[in-house]
Amino acid sequence: MRSAAFILLACLLLVDVRGMAISSRGRCLCMDAGVNFIKPKLIKKVEAMYPSPSCQNLEIIVTLKGSGEKKCLNPASRFAKNFIKDAQK
Repeated sequence: MRSAAFILLACLLLVDVRGMAISSRGRCLCMDAGVNFIKPKLIKKVEAMYPSPSCQNLEIIVTLKGSGEKKCLNPASRFAKNFIKDAQK
């Protein structure tokens, strides 16, 4: 019993814990670039997820009226850039 406890303790001391490994996807919600255009009258809510250590991408998540479906908006599209510009006014 003592030898098993000693081996367990030795293993725990030898393990180098660095925290949770972050995958390349991390918390990214958008799996691709997203859509380039969504009719503004269909948009209920817009959320911006800025780059962070767990996801290096700017993500714009749009919630649609009625269905509540969430879509990713391509932040590089002209529509998204204009939408962000207008929202900052």
